[in-house]
Amino acid sequence: MTSINKPSRLFFLPGAIGRMDYWLPAAQRLRYPAEQRHFGWPGFGPTPPEPGVQGIDDLVAKVSSELELPSALIAQSMGGVVAIRAALRQPGQITHLVLTATSGGLDMAALGAEDWRDQVRANFPTLPDWFLEEREDLTARLPELQMPVLLLWGDADPISPVSVGEKLAQCLPDARLHVLAGGGHDLAFTHAEQVAALIDRHLQQGQ
Repeated sequence: MTSINKPSRLFFLPGAIGRMDYWLPAAQRLRYPAEQRHFGWPGFGPTPPEPGVQGIDDLVAKVSSELELPSALIAQSMGGVVAIRAALRQPGQITHLVLTATSGGLDMAALGAEDWRDQVRANFPTLPDWFLEEREDLTARLPELQMPVLLLWGDADPISPVSVGEKLAQCLPDARLHVLAGGGHDLAFTHAEQVAALIDRHLQQGQ
């Protein structure tokens, strides 16, 4: 386990729907003193598309370009995959990870997850198609992430069931899984007070 620094910035990464307000209820309850930045994904939700964003590698590059100071990445769903890949790319800049309701780059079908792609394509037809095809398996690289990781899962989420959080907890060297009763895929929004308390405790780890 490596030494742990204090994060100077907290980056909040949403899922594929691109809701920049998703993390606000929890973020506004945090007591941890750090600058907060809320990402939107170009071409997702209310964020206008950018010609240079044509795949998940481009989203990772956008996040990585802002990692000038020790930072914590706090991410949901697709944002969790971006966070993991950014942390693999620049591990020295990431002090803490918080991952919730994400695939984490695992084989979701093998873990009993419901396939969400057809429903999302039908409900959100303007979303870029490329993210629906993203299936890179990061399992073998997860042990490289030595920073403390908080895993937040809901027991009522068919898209990313608790089995996914349990698998990530096994693969990551320094991970703690918390399962929130009644939490669905949007648990950080619906259970903001509980989530904020857990994140505050996590960010204090190692200080």
